[in-house]
Amino acid sequence: MAHQYEMESRFTLIKLRKPDAGNLNEELQWLGSSLGLFNLRDKDKSCFRIFIELLKNTRKNRPLSSDEIAYRLKLSRGTVIHHMKKLSEAGIITADHNKYMLRANSLKQVIDEIEKDITRLYDGIKEVADEIDSKLGH
Repeated sequence: MAHQYEMESRFTLIKLRKPDAGNLNEELQWLGSSLGLFNLRDKDKSCFRIFIELLKNTRKNRPLSSDEIAYRLKLSRGTVIHHMKKLSEAGIITADHNKYMLRANSLKQVIDEIEKDITRLYDGIKEVADEIDSKLGH
């Protein structure tokens, strides 16, 4: 059986203590950090700022180019592209004609879609493991 490989995906889940309810900024930071998006090396929180900009514009159904994001957030285009790749690999955003949006209109829907991606990934890994076991006589 031939296997088709899709765009590389990289899912990271980190168990963190939930912030107290009521502080939207902390909750958004926790969500992104739990998905492995924001780390200590990102000193100016550029990935978080890009995520928020995409969140705001997705809710308005307005995709943004990397140049628009760089201009609005006063970041280099290279920095924006680096973080867009990370957000794309994590299944957070989609691109259409070099314009980016969150993958769904709500964060809950984005998380639901990521869960489906992870399930498909595990199912594919299990299938290959089963094929290998069969070849090894297990």
